[in-house]
Amino acid sequence: MIIVLGIGGSFPYGFHISVINYPSLHIQRFINHTWIQRHGSPLPQATLLLLWSFIVSVYGIGGLLGSVCCGFLTTKYRKKKCQMFTNLIMLAAAVLMGFSKMAGSFEMIILGRFLYGIGIGFSFNIHPQYIGEVSPKKLRGFTNATVAVFLTLGKVSGQVIGLREMLGSEALWPWLLAFSGLTAMVQMVVLPCFPDSPSYLLIQKGNEEAFMKAIKQLWGEGDHRMEIEDIKQEKAAMESSKSLRVLEVLRSRSLRWQLYVTVTVMTTLQLCGINAIYFYSSEVFRTAQFEEELIPYIALGVGLCEWLSSMLCSSLIERLGRKRLLWGGYALMFLVLALLTVALSQSFAFSLLSLAGATIAVMVEIFNQAFRPSAFVIVGFLNWMGLFLLGMIFPFLVEHLGPFCFLLFMGILAASGFFIYLFLPETKGKSIMEITAEFDKLNYGKSRVVPAGNHFPPEGVFCTRL
Repeated sequence: MIIVLGIGGSFPYGFHISVINYPSLHIQRFINHTWIQRHGSPLPQATLLLLWSFIVSVYGIGGLLGSVCCGFLTTKYRKKKCQMFTNLIMLAAAVLMGFSKMAGSFEMIILGRFLYGIGIGFSFNIHPQYIGEVSPKKLRGFTNATVAVFLTLGKVSGQVIGLREMLGSEALWPWLLAFSGLTAMVQMVVLPCFPDSPSYLLIQKGNEEAFMKAIKQLWGEGDHRMEIEDIKQEKAAMESSKSLRVLEVLRSRSLRWQLYVTVTVMTTLQLCGINAIYFYSSEVFRTAQFEEELIPYIALGVGLCEWLSSMLCSSLIERLGRKRLLWGGYALMFLVLALLTVALSQSFAFSLLSLAGATIAVMVEIFNQAFRPSAFVIVGFLNWMGLFLLGMIFPFLVEHLGPFCFLLFMGILAASGFFIYLFLPETKGKSIMEITAEFDKLNYGKSRVVPAGNHFPPEGVFCTRL
């Protein structure tokens, strides 16, 4: 199930972050040629740059829309059914991309990338919740970290398939952009063979028979009494109330520090410099005066290093814990960006690291089943808005600051690492009730009594609309 959810979840998210960079010159020439055919004159360079930035960043607008709608729809129709629908959106986007050049329409590229964003906004919201809910507590950190493994694998796959020897040529770039239709089709065929998450079946549906059947199918015949008891305790705690809406989550004092952590780690995930390099690696390395034919392979080296670091993260997360991995990783990434700034200014390549696995693990673990759908609407909003702004602004930062554009990201990493070190409770090996109790010490103070019904307010409505 890790593999099935991965190839249709975070894999296309990473794929479309990196793959758009490779046919950039081909697409810009196609836009200019189409404009000349329609109007008899070429586009001004500034207008072409703005249009290209919009093609890159419209992915973030679609992702924002998909992630905001996802919370309500997954609560109403369940995650598995919504993920199946997501695959249809991805297939429609692939068709638009694949036939855009034949139709002589760069608008089809814009619409296709927008639809990819909507579909991936759904799947990237569903994937970490689904994978966290189907995993036993002892493997929860590892399985959550696989979201980052597939994300970085998607980035590397986009880089490999995007090479001019593969589908990155002048003739084949539309099929490069349509590649995600294949992974969507695979997941659409295979996912129906797997169950909904055990916690969903017991807590939301109240179906104990399906709950036990799903545990047996996913976890085997072992002794799972402690895991079952934890889920039943969570269900008992939720029986007196229902889930909060998004705005109620934002106003709830009992979730204040969970939201502070969410804003910090999600902002850092987008503004640590990694996605900026994937979006505009050609422009970054071109600014550093690398030879044009070497740039795709240098970028591929960066992608491979990030993928390997995500694999390392997944193997270390249960040993080191989430908190140490996050603040220590931020410190290490600060050092790497400092070296990267020096390296690019001297025309020398340097690779990056990624700690998205620990970020995703924390996001899944600090919110319980009642609040998680609404919380992930907020997570999705921060993620996709950051991605959109990064896509629009970064090329202008490169143009004006050159290799020193990463100094801004270094400041963000330093501030985030300091915050996580001071305030994030360790979630490794703890149940959701224990994690909530840790946050209550921050939300209410150690000397304060937590109000009765704080965790599950009776006025909440089982809905994730605003």
